Amino acid sequence: MFGWEFPPHNSGGLGTACYGLTKALTKKRADIIFVLPKKLEGVDESFLRITSPELPYKRTYTFDSPLGPYLTPKGYKCSSDIFQEWGRFYGSDLFEEVFRYAAFGKFVAEKEDFDVIHAHDWLSFGAGVSAKRKTGKPLVAHVHATEFDRGGGNSIDERVYRIEKKGMEEADKVVAVSEFTKNIIVNNYGIPREKVEVVYNGVEASPGEDSSIDVHKLKEAGKKIVLFVGRLTLQKGPDHLISCAKRVCDHSDDIFFVISGSGDMEKKLMEKVAAMGISDRVIFTGFLRGEKLKRMYKMADLFVMPSVSEPFGITPLESLINGTPVLVSRQSGVSEVVTHALKVDFWDTEEMANKIISALSYESLCSCLRENGKKEVGKITWDKAAEKCLKIYEKI
Repeated sequence: MFGWEFPPHNSGGLGTACYGLTKALTKKRADIIFVLPKKLEGVDESFLRITSPELPYKRTYTFDSPLGPYLTPKGYKCSSDIFQEWGRFYGSDLFEEVFRYAAFGKFVAEKEDFDVIHAHDWLSFGAGVSAKRKTGKPLVAHVHATEFDRGGGNSIDERVYRIEKKGMEEADKVVAVSEFTKNIIVNNYGIPREKVEVVYNGVEASPGEDSSIDVHKLKEAGKKIVLFVGRLTLQKGPDHLISCAKRVCDHSDDIFFVISGSGDMEKKLMEKVAAMGISDRVIFTGFLRGEKLKRMYKMADLFVMPSVSEPFGITPLESLINGTPVLVSRQSGVSEVVTHALKVDFWDTEEMANKIISALSYESLCSCLRENGKKEVGKITWDKAAEKCLKIYEKI
């Protein structure tokens, strides 16, 4: 299995998905060799034995590289700056690093005995294809996001598109995280529909206190909290939420917005909030993880995911499992699996504002969404995702 990040060293849902899926697969007695692009410390080794490149290979290979899985087309163009900052030699740009990793995939394939190759997203597809060409073993290309998602529908990088397309064409099966993503793969990449299998992500209840303590001072004052968790990029739609927040703040003095995450739009969003005159109603927390994020979910009265193009979206599931109702974009995969949630088109900020106000004004509505949503999300598990992946492995 080739991937790019693994908790706690993850910048988004890809690492969370790799963790949840591999953990569920190993419980079903799958033996996984996980290949990572960089050495990681503090990773859970209870089911994957982590080794550094210098030690004898066992369960995990690491390939030292500064690449990140969530660069946008703008990020590709300035990638040479990223490599210079690391103070050592890498490829001259991001794409040389992708090809370097692809060559490393061949090296791993020569050393190991395995039955199936499973590659996560475009940065890993080259490595997966190299391993397949070397051994003839079947390849699963797992698509968590496409270039059409990362560009927010505005622009794509043709080089990334070609790598994605080649990886999916050479794969024996393509796994999409939703029907939404499957349709993009079929319509935009020309992959036969019968070759693409949908495997929804899951969610795992995190250990810890099961009570809504650590309430913010705003909560003590009777204020309502609307929460956003995600990368501050065009794809995730935080700018649409800010436009919506202005409408909500004009209607009510008791609703506050918490923006949790980081990304290339952070400064622009702060400037937009200031220009709208709602700086006192919008709180930017930066990137949160672990118990801090869990407490934030529990503190919120409503979680909003306004994504422009969201292949799946794990954060609404995390919110629901922590007892907070959700409002999600219809342009998302998670909207296919969650019934007890408010849904809206990302661009309709007026309707988004109306639904936020309604959910926070009528406790019976909020309570219904909270209780039924939590019951529903309890059935959306990584165990089910692992079962589907095992059937795909057996089929190929």
